[in-house]
Amino acid sequence: MAAETLRSATVSLTGMAADPVVARFDRSETVSIESTRYLGPVDDGRYVGLSDLRGDLDVARELLAASDRVERYDVAGTGEHGIVYAHYRSAGLIGDLLSILYRNDIVVDWPIDHRPADEPRTQLTVVGTAIGIRRAVAALPERVSLSVERVGQFDPAGDDALLTERQAALLDLAVREGYYEVPRGTTHRALAERLDLAPGTVSDRLQRVERRVMTAYAADGF
Repeated sequence: MAAETLRSATVSLTGMAADPVVARFDRSETVSIESTRYLGPVDDGRYVGLSDLRGDLDVARELLAASDRVERYDVAGTGEHGIVYAHYRSAGLIGDLLSILYRNDIVVDWPIDHRPADEPRTQLTVVGTAIGIRRAVAALPERVSLSVERVGQFDPAGDDALLTERQAALLDLAVREGYYEVPRGTTHRALAERLDLAPGTVSDRLQRVERRVMTAYAADGF
């Protein structure tokens, strides 16, 4: 039997805000879930997850405590950045999504990124065979819409593994416009006008780009 070529696909999903836990954070103006580092099943249909938070961590604790889906949790961090480790009685739509991926022999290239409330969207990269990815897309619930950001042969050492095309284009524009100069030559609002986006969306996307770039840079040693 011939070996199948692994494919990598980065996709954005809308409709995930129907998930009760995600919806609580989406409605909050003071705290948000930035990304899910891991979510997986444990015993009796329960899930364990690790997610990055940004904002008021005390409000995050209140939202988690008020959810009947959260069995127990711990929030750690200082300032406006934290991590939540939680046990969930069920994983909602994200759990349904993971089940579809597992059934089609597809794995998630963690983390899963969550977009802000003004553009609610969940972005993730998956790795599997072409037929497995097609079957998973066909099995998505009707309330979830998918758009493809990038697809190609899986190459863990490839240069394009760091940023998506959209992220790379935003970073290029920010650099060309002097966003990283001292003093800055432009603002989130000016970049947003160029891209026809909300300033908050540009701010959020730049923070995600910066986190990925700096994390990769630090991993190489400096």
